[in-house]
Amino acid sequence: MQDNWTSADLTSFRETSDVHIAPLRADGTTYGTPTRIWAVVVDNAVYVRPASGPTSSCYAAAIAQGAGQIAVAGTTFDVTFEAGDTDTYDVIDAAYAKKYDTDPTSASVMVGPGPRSSTVKVTRR
Repeated sequence: MQDNWTSADLTSFRETSDVHIAPLRADGTTYGTPTRIWAVVVDNAVYVRPASGPTSSCYAAAIAQGAGQIAVAGTTFDVTFEAGDTDTYDVIDAAYAKKYDTDPTSASVMVGPGPRSSTVKVTRR
C-alpha cells in the first residue's frame, strides 16, 4: 500500500473512467459539487487532471484547500490534494494514453499543456 491506497482501491482507479472529485470549499468544511475528472495510477499513486487545465475552478479549489473527496466505483474517500511533481508528467501522460486509448482525441487533450500543468496527486486520508 502506498499513499494509503489499498490494492483494491488502486484497481478501481485503474479500471474505472467515471471518477469525481469534490474539493473543500473556502470554509474548509463543506465539500464542493462533485466534478467528473479523469484519473490514472502511476507507481501506486493516484493522479487527476482537469481537461480545462489550470483555469478549472475544481483544480483551483483542490490546490487552495488541499483536501476534499474523490469517488470511484461507488466508494467515496476523504483525500488530500497536492500539485503533481513535474518529473512524473511523462509517465502520467503515458498512463492517460493507455487507460483512455479507446478515445484518442480526448486522451490527447489530457496530455496537452493545460491539463499537464494542472496535474494533482491525490492521497487517501
